[in-house]
Amino acid sequence: DIVSGWGRVLEGGMGIGTGGIWWGKDGRNEMVSPESPAKLYCSYALNIILTAAVIALSVALSGETEKPVISTLGPCYPTCPSGWIGLGNKCFHFSEDMRNWTFSQTSCMALGAQLAQFDSLEELNFLKRYVGNSFSWIDLQRESTQHPWKWTDNTEYNNLVPVEGEEKHAYLTGSGISSSRDYLKRHWVCSKSNSYTSQYSGPSSF
Repeated sequence: DIVSGWGRVLEGGMGIGTGGIWWGKDGRNEMVSPESPAKLYCSYALNIILTAAVIALSVALSGETEKPVISTLGPCYPTCPSGWIGLGNKCFHFSEDMRNWTFSQTSCMALGAQLAQFDSLEELNFLKRYVGNSFSWIDLQRESTQHPWKWTDNTEYNNLVPVEGEEKHAYLTGSGISSSRDYLKRHWVCSKSNSYTSQYSGPSSF
């Protein structure tokens, strides 16, 4: 072995010293720092970790599917304007004023509606519940006691509930349907299909 000032030289020209490992080749000394391999290995490890993270992220993003849109809408009801109440495919408006039958019908027509018509017991019971103790004109009328009750579109009433009294114009109460002379002042109820609701902008005030 050849001992240098900073280490010793082994056979084959390799030297070990305090500064690291070196090789002798053709009379030249080449120093290899002990820190260089460690830094190289750290660099390799960091590259591997970053590559693995990128691959994992890519797989996660590619496997993610679009979530279905879940509807939060409830049951379908007519969209009625302010001051109207919806049931089925109809909207109803209950007046606060009191007028005769003819004026009441004209007021409903100005709103794109008519005095209330009902097609089932469900609609009738709904109207009776909202009318309560008041008397409200509805669309039914007849020419005399010898003629059937009809709606203003000339459709004959099916007598779902009998109309009491001997007069020619019908009004609704919380307990049923009665008849009265048309010039008496009463509340009234308008009805229209929800397809016409865009024509109305607010409650009536007569």
